Amino acid sequence: MRLDPCARRALYRAMNLTPEAAVDELARRHDGAVRALAQAMARFIETGAAPNAETRARFRYPELRVHHSAEAPQPRLARAYGQLTAPGDYASAITQPDFFRAYLIEQLTLLVSDYGARLSVGESAVEIPYSFGLDDAGDLDLDKVSASDLARAFPHPQLAAFGDWLVDSGAPGDRGGGARPLALFDAARVDYSLKRIEHYTGAPWRDVQPWILFTNYQRYVEEFVRWGAARVKETPGAYLSCPGGLKVDATTPDAEAAALGAPWRMHQMPAYHFATPERSGVTLVNIGVGPSNAKTMTDHLAVLRPHCWLMIGHCGGLRHTQRIGDYVLAHAYLRRDKVLDDRVPLEIPLPAIGEVQVALDSAALKVSGDDREELKRRLRTGTVVSYADRNWELNFRDERALLSQSRAIAVDMESCAIAAQGFRMRVPYGVLLCVSDKPLHGEIKLPGTADKFYQRAIGEHLRIALETIDLLKKDVGALHSRKLRSFDEPPFR
Repeated sequence: MRLDPCARRALYRAMNLTPEAAVDELARRHDGAVRALAQAMARFIETGAAPNAETRARFRYPELRVHHSAEAPQPRLARAYGQLTAPGDYASAITQPDFFRAYLIEQLTLLVSDYGARLSVGESAVEIPYSFGLDDAGDLDLDKVSASDLARAFPHPQLAAFGDWLVDSGAPGDRGGGARPLALFDAARVDYSLKRIEHYTGAPWRDVQPWILFTNYQRYVEEFVRWGAARVKETPGAYLSCPGGLKVDATTPDAEAAALGAPWRMHQMPAYHFATPERSGVTLVNIGVGPSNAKTMTDHLAVLRPHCWLMIGHCGGLRHTQRIGDYVLAHAYLRRDKVLDDRVPLEIPLPAIGEVQVALDSAALKVSGDDREELKRRLRTGTVVSYADRNWELNFRDERALLSQSRAIAVDMESCAIAAQGFRMRVPYGVLLCVSDKPLHGEIKLPGTADKFYQRAIGEHLRIALETIDLLKKDVGALHSRKLRSFDEPPFR
């Protein structure tokens, strides 16, 4: 049941809230809606009584609305987000407001202080799917009822209604009552991805940190676990969240062994989160080999609006001057993996994010201990090409001209998808790879030499990535580049 537009506008006119009060009201309404849904599900399981229309009307997500008056200030701002492009209303359904509290207050404070925006909270027209409320529903005996019975009686995910049309088209659209969208992702899309994150990674979505590393080798995970297990002893309140819901902290005996023993093999893309009380830690996800996993994971992590994601993994060096263990800092991407061609056409350039590139270079200089001239011999910038076919070398005769024309210096399978998704989802991105073989020059991975390379190079590579994050934390606002914003962007970062 949808509210009449006039009634909705009247409801919102009655409210003019501070950012903090707006988030409090969102939390109150969201908690009430989830509680009503859980109670109705419990009744249905016990008695078979389906909720009537009046009861279902209580299952809706809360809606946040921002009003920008034509007479209000029209500042000229340099930042990439927190801008109202036209007078009028902006609105989005909101989920998990307690978790997103700091983010929401930050975004709303910018709009209120710079534009004099008026904030109100009401009821959206979007029902909370029953499967998204199960975590808050307590101990329901779901063995007594089938999923199809629940779907008939309760709202269920309507995938066609919460796709990525706004992400991909950049069109402002209409959120009801003439409102433009306030954020890239609506509530149901966010809840959908939160469930997917836990399914794929095996760790709670609430533990995901705003600084994300992707890798394609388990050895990086082991090095990250060793680093994280040591850091939890030095950081009050910090813990290491692992697949299977395992958490280790300063009180855990042999934290490293406990974390390495987590049941990561049960999950497709296991994640480890070095979580801090102020939520400024680092997440590492082993996306495995191939661009499809890279797209899948970034589709879902994007709803958490991370500050940055970086790819650290291995690549094949394409130039005879490269050596095993050298680094490749991607400045451009030759996308031969095909997974995002329909979303980000090949003719769309993927810009390098300057702040990320500078931080990666500076971190490599610091961690390696090399002087600038020596680092130039070990770290090369240029184009990285990604394939979906691991045995791309077998088609080298057909690919040779393209690789030469592109001036590519390295080949892998995930980096282009990570960069394209960062561009698409407005998440700053970067890629630093380590040369593990040179397939065109006869230097292929052999068991003995590969193991020696891994033991020597992985620790330094990870430390460079972590140092990069420390550098980027010093000026987070500058990191969110205007390069990533399309026409008529929603105000929220």
